Amino acid sequence: MIEQITTAEQPASGEQQPTVALPSAVLGRRGLERLDLLLLVVESLDLNGGEAMLWSLQQLGLQGQFPNRVELWKRRCHNPLRRATRRGQLSSVDTEALIRLLCAMSERLYPLLHQLLSTREPDQLNQQRWTLLDQRLRDLIDERMNPRRGAVQRLLMPDHSKVIQRELVLSLALAAGPGGVDRLRASLLDPTP
Repeated sequence: MIEQITTAEQPASGEQQPTVALPSAVLGRRGLERLDLLLLVVESLDLNGGEAMLWSLQQLGLQGQFPNRVELWKRRCHNPLRRATRRGQLSSVDTEALIRLLCAMSERLYPLLHQLLSTREPDQLNQQRWTLLDQRLRDLIDERMNPRRGAVQRLLMPDHSKVIQRELVLSLALAAGPGGVDRLRASLLDPTP
């Protein structure tokens, strides 16, 4: 299903901007969980991740939709694994905006993602990077997620969390570059666990 988004006329030139067609993507429960986890990984990789997200939203022209960090937080709280959750589904416009944000952040963090996934890095250095990511991600999960949920408990189990973290970092790496938005959208809409 294609949703048509039209923009208002520009007052300076009087020319109307072209219509942009975006596929509508309404995420299910697993997609929302994964989307928020990917945003948590971005925050784990970048110490100023929250500020970087707001800056990226401005660069993408989405500051009207997400004028501040509170509005961004409200959209992310549709994840049922959070301590404070919002009922209902995330709108397709908000979903597309968050997907574009994730792809922009992935592009920005790609050198670090590449280092994490590289087999050419020294093992000790690579292990230190993964340990640091693991520690930061665990801290964010402890702070923001509901520890009574089974999925959150699995995220915190050492043997299980390493596999999930690698999958999330790989997803972010694949979201960078041309076609990243389509790849990320397809992976979030995939109903398989």
